[in-house]
Amino acid sequence: MGENIVLTAADGHNFDAYRAQPDGAPKAGLLVIQEIFGVNGHIQGVCDAFAADGYLALAPAMFDRKQRNIDLGYTAETVAEGRGIKDDVGWDDPVADMKAGLAALRDSVGADGKIGVVGYCWGGSLAWLAACRLETDCAVGYYGGQIGQFNDEQPRSSTMLHFGSEDVGIPLTTVAEIRDAHPEVTVHVYDGAGHGFNCDQRADYDPAAFALARERTMAHFAEHLD
Repeated sequence: MGENIVLTAADGHNFDAYRAQPDGAPKAGLLVIQEIFGVNGHIQGVCDAFAADGYLALAPAMFDRKQRNIDLGYTAETVAEGRGIKDDVGWDDPVADMKAGLAALRDSVGADGKIGVVGYCWGGSLAWLAACRLETDCAVGYYGGQIGQFNDEQPRSSTMLHFGSEDVGIPLTTVAEIRDAHPEVTVHVYDGAGHGFNCDQRADYDPAAFALARERTMAHFAEHLD
């Protein structure tokens, strides 16, 4: 269902992306933002699942500016490796690369089509920045650990956030601060769920939290994209 393509950012940077197309005309476009593990098999599978639901899903390789072909598993060693690359990449270049991804989706869905963004882990924080700084029709962020760092920025489109109550990297006090600053943003907290609860390749995978979060995410997309 998926294929690898090349995108070009405004500064001329060429980078890879995984694109999954639905059968028939897409309902809308979805920019899918990776975790710190690259556009690995899990993220490709996420794209494929969205395509099966009728969306054109595009996952840019956000690490390509520093290291290409990053495809990491889920171990303590790869967490350290991914965090290191993430820190090297920073925030401005990923926003530029997301803008290029949104433009590619716009070319595919047309001027009247709608585009959303969804991100996981590091990508959850980037989805927040996309909602605040770029033109999207809606956004969803899963356990974005740096959203609090950008809590003073305002989403331009309808935004939904998912957090686990047992995420040791995102205190519930931070989630409360986000809620208080942005009452218009839908914030869900999943009791007993840790960081990475959406990923069935991670130790913190929580099937019940995954299913409920996906149901809510798909309803959000249906309301704002379909």
